[in-house]
Amino acid sequence: MRIQSTVQKKGGETKAGRGFSRDELTEAGLDPKKALRLGISIDLRRKTKHKENVKTLKQHVRSLTKKRKRQPRKVKKS
Repeated sequence: MRIQSTVQKKGGETKAGRGFSRDELTEAGLDPKKALRLGISIDLRRKTKHKENVKTLKQHVRSLTKKRKRQPRKVKKS
């Protein structure tokens, strides 16, 4: 599942954007390569940074780390 940013349209409507800007990724604590590995889309043309998108990114990263911690490790028997 890929996560995308949201874009404000005229009249207050929102739609799915092409991706997050680099500034939004760095504020959320991600670099572009790690974001792509996590399935987060990046729009290299964007220069803006929106608080809502940063909040969405942080929540998504938190949920991914919680999922990873819950998985038990497989132990090889020798």
